[in-house]
Amino acid sequence: MPGSADLSGSSDTGSDIAAQLAAGIRLIQGKVPEPPLIIAYFQAYTNTYAPLSYLERVYTAALVSPAVCGISIATRPDCLPESVIDLLVRLKEKFPCKFIWVELGLQTIHEKTAVFIRRGYALSCFEDAMERLRSAKIPVIVHVILGLPGENEAKMLETVRYLNVFRPFGVKLQLLHVLSGTDLADHYQNGEFEVLTKECYLDTLINCLENLSPDIVIHRVTGDGPKKILIAPTWSGNKRDVLNTLHALMRKRDSRQGRLYSE
Repeated sequence: MPGSADLSGSSDTGSDIAAQLAAGIRLIQGKVPEPPLIIAYFQAYTNTYAPLSYLERVYTAALVSPAVCGISIATRPDCLPESVIDLLVRLKEKFPCKFIWVELGLQTIHEKTAVFIRRGYALSCFEDAMERLRSAKIPVIVHVILGLPGENEAKMLETVRYLNVFRPFGVKLQLLHVLSGTDLADHYQNGEFEVLTKECYLDTLINCLENLSPDIVIHRVTGDGPKKILIAPTWSGNKRDVLNTLHALMRKRDSRQGRLYSE
């Protein structure tokens, strides 16, 4: 998928998008029934931050592919002018059999944390983007990071419960990674904060899932940073083990999404 970690590359023209899609299909051939249907994921960086003509060209290049069932566009709430939303509405009308999702990086509702991670926009900006996308009937997937410095489980739960008010189409719950060459790595190596243990992360994650509305689709529950630059937590590199342990714990506890959710 264009922009994904495995298949990222230059995409200056629609033909480059087509080439990336073809490469992605070749990668998964033999692993899924033929012919594979894929989501073209515009993931890396801010995928609405470009001239409108360019955006229309690359989005359309993905949507015209018979192998693509829809596109998911990752961006920032402060990079969503009305012209871009109008473009997405036009593309929805042009390709009625395919879906268009927008992914927004919220990460946290807490202003102190947002300033520390240099998120760069106020919570009101996120709320405005959510409302405008809702009015345009464009489904939204919200990204949240668990384990940010200075946030305990109570603060993380506040962010999750906040999402219940907006009822986004989906949510991606991401584990904080400390990567080499970043300011965060300096703070970590100076002992200014600790990363979550696997046990603590899974307990917090299950609590978040139980408090999340059952109507919200879970798109991600963990992540694994590039091993060459991952400093901590190293246990996150074994994603299969994390997911298997999560499933086992939820079965043992008779846990399920929305168990503690209240209107």
